Amino acid sequence: MLAQQSFDAITSFASVNRDRPIQKGKAALLVIDVQNGTCGPEESTSRPEFREALTKRLLPNVSRLLRAFRMARLEVIFTVIENLTADGRDRSLDYKLSNMGFPRGSCEAQVISALSPQDDELILPKSSSSVFNSTTLDYLLRNMGIEDVFVVGCLTDQCIDHAVRDGADRGFYMTCVHDACAAETEARHEAALACFQGYCRMLNTEEVLRLVPGSRAS
Repeated sequence: MLAQQSFDAITSFASVNRDRPIQKGKAALLVIDVQNGTCGPEESTSRPEFREALTKRLLPNVSRLLRAFRMARLEVIFTVIENLTADGRDRSLDYKLSNMGFPRGSCEAQVISALSPQDDELILPKSSSSVFNSTTLDYLLRNMGIEDVFVVGCLTDQCIDHAVRDGADRGFYMTCVHDACAAETEARHEAALACFQGYCRMLNTEEVLRLVPGSRAS
């Protein structure tokens, strides 16, 4: 009897998978760290491979996704790297050692103008690589009834990686929109996708747009 119950419990999850439709009120677009301090002209010009991925892939595709999610009245959430204290003492040890962080309220901590958040969209300041570790994102997603999180932004092998893995471990259905993300190099971008693909559904922008209610994949 016990063996049968165990078998039934295991097989009951056989139909659970990430290939889910987008339901209104259940999905959110999470835009990670596309801000002046990391993606602005002065920052990205000295990183030609990242700059090309940013301008030719990430920004156009994130813009299309934002437009579709907003038209469908789906949640849009932004994160930015921003210290909560004047001297940055709230940052993670890794951010302190890496000298990563931007002053509270600074231009560097603002989302780039090409993707400006709208009035009622959440902007979460974070002081570590993982948005789930250094913000109230988990709490907010649960309060809003969100089950599916579509992740875009940068960097693929750092903050995107953390968001996907941590979100999956917390019970959210994670989707990485891989052509709306970027890393310092294409090699790092591709290597990261290969490493965390087991924690999420991998879709491109066109595939996501076809899932958004009322969206035109164009």
